[in-house]
This record gives sequence, structure tokens and C-alpha cells, in this order.
Amino acid sequence: MHEPVTDKKIADLIGNLLRAGVLIAAAVVVLGGSVYLLRSGSADLSYRIFHEAPAPMRHVGGIVSTALSFDGPALIQLGLLLLIAIPVVRVLLSMIAFGLEKDTQYVVITLIVLIFLVLSLTGRTS
Repeated sequence: MHEPVTDKKIADLIGNLLRAGVLIAAAVVVLGGSVYLLRSGSADLSYRIFHEAPAPMRHVGGIVSTALSFDGPALIQLGLLLLIAIPVVRVLLSMIAFGLEKDTQYVVITLIVLIFLVLSLTGRTS
């Protein structure tokens, strides 16, 4: 038989998600920083001229594919993207949990929050 979904189970799931997500994101950032320092730590830097990010580092797919080649800055950006994704996944899990509880009002409210969150992250709000 299927066990009922309880508020405690949902809270535990979301708490574990937040904890694991932050630890994973931090580990990826630390790995990226270490790789960057090992490969480029002694390079002379000039802050007089602004250099924009390379083309692959301007979108999620490029960041992920570049990070898979153990590029330090890409790993750092991937860790930050993971950190940004945690609240989105939390809201999504909350919406699913409210749906399992058949709480339509909170599903709608959480869906609105999710829409605004995604729109703000994609820069589509004015």
C-alpha cells in the first residue's frame, strides 16, 4: 500500500533537498576555484580593460559543457547556477506536495510564485 503524504515528510524532503543542494553547489564552487587557482593562479591580471565572458559561458548549456571539461571558471559558474536552482526546485516540490494533498488553492499560489521566480531569473519581468 501507498503511505499517505504528511506535512512532516514533505518538510523533511524539502529540508534534505536544501541541505544537499547547498553542499553540492558549494563543493562544485570550491572545486572550480581550486582548478582555477591551480591552472591560472600565478597569471598577471589587469583590471583596466573589461573582458566579457566567452560565448559558451553566456548560457546554461555552454556552462555545463565547459564545466565538464574541468574549466575552473565554468565550474564556479555551474556551482552558482546550482545554488540559484535550489529555490526553484523547492517551490516546484512544494507545488507537487500541495497537489498530492489536493490543496488546489496552494497549488495555484505556488504556481504563481514559480512563474514569477522563473520569469525573474530569465530577465523577462519589467
